[in-house]
Amino acid sequence: MLHIDIEKQEGLSREQLDELQKMWARCASRVILATTLAGSGHPGGSLSSLHMLLVLYSVIRHNPQEPGWNGRDRLVISIGHVSPGVYSVLSEFGYFPEDRFLAEFRRAGSPFAGHVEHVVPGVEWNTGNLGQGLSVATGICMAQGFNKLPGKTICLMGDGEQQKGQIAEARRFATKYNQGQLIGIVDRNHLQIGGSTEGVMPVRVREEYEASGWNVVYVPDGNDFQIFFKALRRAWLHEELEPERPTLLDSRTVMGKGISFMENKAKYHGAPLSVDQARDALRELGQPPELVDEWMEKRRTHRIGPPYPSPEVHYPMINMGNPIEYPVGKKTDCRSAYGSALKDLAENNNRPESAPRIVGFSCDLEGSVKMQGFHQVSPGAFVEAGIQEHHAAACAGAMSREGLVVFFSTFGVFAAGETYNQHRLNDLNQTHLKIVSTHLGLDVGEDGPTHQCIDYIGLFSNLFGFSIFMPADPNQTDRIIRYVATHPGNVFVGMGRSKMPPITDETGRLFFDKGYVFKPGKADWLREGSQITFIGYGSVMSNAVKAAEMLKDEGISAGVLNMASIKPVDEVAITKAASIGPVITVEDHIAATGLGAIVGRIFARNAVAQRLITLGVTAYGSSGKPADLYRLQGLDAEGLVIAAQKALE
Repeated sequence: MLHIDIEKQEGLSREQLDELQKMWARCASRVILATTLAGSGHPGGSLSSLHMLLVLYSVIRHNPQEPGWNGRDRLVISIGHVSPGVYSVLSEFGYFPEDRFLAEFRRAGSPFAGHVEHVVPGVEWNTGNLGQGLSVATGICMAQGFNKLPGKTICLMGDGEQQKGQIAEARRFATKYNQGQLIGIVDRNHLQIGGSTEGVMPVRVREEYEASGWNVVYVPDGNDFQIFFKALRRAWLHEELEPERPTLLDSRTVMGKGISFMENKAKYHGAPLSVDQARDALRELGQPPELVDEWMEKRRTHRIGPPYPSPEVHYPMINMGNPIEYPVGKKTDCRSAYGSALKDLAENNNRPESAPRIVGFSCDLEGSVKMQGFHQVSPGAFVEAGIQEHHAAACAGAMSREGLVVFFSTFGVFAAGETYNQHRLNDLNQTHLKIVSTHLGLDVGEDGPTHQCIDYIGLFSNLFGFSIFMPADPNQTDRIIRYVATHPGNVFVGMGRSKMPPITDETGRLFFDKGYVFKPGKADWLREGSQITFIGYGSVMSNAVKAAEMLKDEGISAGVLNMASIKPVDEVAITKAASIGPVITVEDHIAATGLGAIVGRIFARNAVAQRLITLGVTAYGSSGKPADLYRLQGLDAEGLVIAAQKALE
């Protein structure tokens, strides 16, 4: 395996240049073969980036026998569609045999997908949705600093994706946090699917990065090994550059480089060569043209190999601390209980003399999401990302795979609706992000309809690896936050804005007392009933308890089932409720995509014959007190009583 010590060599030797050229010919042949055999893919951009990829893997510290080695430098491929080039280079460096890549590229069941996937050894992060790689790289770079690891973080980007707004968010973040260990590289071939980047949407790459405070180095020919190496060395060693600033290499390249009839042709951005064209391309590369036919036969008879071991992610041991108990009669908002629990977790786990275990992200809402205590106790682990939610979601997600417990907190409309795609990619990358979303639903109150997030369950239910927890009061909030901090996995914890009294049992004692232990998939019977059951979660549960007490005065026995764990959900408790009598779901959410729909599916799946009434938000509310907004949509105690009476008629 070729390794070049970039810190000791001012330039590449003749022998190294010869070796790189031979490697390039082999890798370029694989790019052509893989895309032609698959009948799809992106050969042009792969050839554009290939010289740079070969130099990068010759320079960075990495270990093909141990892809997750802690001492490695990190290379994030933001332009995921150049996967043929990336896989070609990884096979060249011994991460896996070329046979699997060429015979399986873009085939169902294979890890070698059309965009780079971290299930392939050597790939750091699944990409494809352009504009997110730089955010991921900043998160990895920050985590490397927290964990006191010396490696560089490098992000290879396309010039077309510089049109994305999230790139600008990531640029500013990297500058603010003095990420001198971060190197960005733009493959500046001036072409994208729609043609010229200047024609589709002009970008001024160097000027925009300079304006964001980056060091910028222009590389006049990124397809020249020597020129690119010297530019990379300058960025690596900060030669005549500000050492505390991130550095960008604006690297001029040629689409389809090395194949005469492909060069500077936008069509080959995403179009493979025909079989005859592939033969011609192999001739130009000095390779036997009959390789096309040989590999077509191999691909036809090849059986998809076993999956590679999943990348091992270390999840830290966390001291849960002691629960905080909120007394009967004292009103507290769940977000304040979250803030107090997070502060206590920081006091128990983050030490000034060592790397933090818990990190908190805010997007200019520190006071509203109650992260001031965490900030005070652990200022070095508090990350203020500004009003840059897209970047923060991706950055925090990436950091959560680096041995840190990461909390990302903002309002529901930003944590769910605005950043859904970022969390979808976090899910694909098997992160361990703790999203704590405040100000959900109509309970956002006077902020009005633009801030009423009423679709969060529907959104996060679509993400296979996310759990959804909705505490009913401050005490349950405290227990849930401590639970998610001590357990791996992605989770969405949601809550409203208003203050509420702690929920009590029928004797007036705290229901969620110090002895209560939160268990995912386990519902809580706040009240037992023999005629009808309210099933709900979150801020409406106090209304449900009050409604049950009002119905009791009328001689109606109503149960109240608190479904704090929405995903996984307690099917046993739901079917038990159905065996008692009619079921009313109540939620500060659209019922058609929330708990009402979940319960309906459970009824159908288990052939439950019972009446189901689904109460929820039926239209955007106006600005007003949450209690008034609930009343207008029949979600107050009186409205629930009326619904129960009608259900029993």
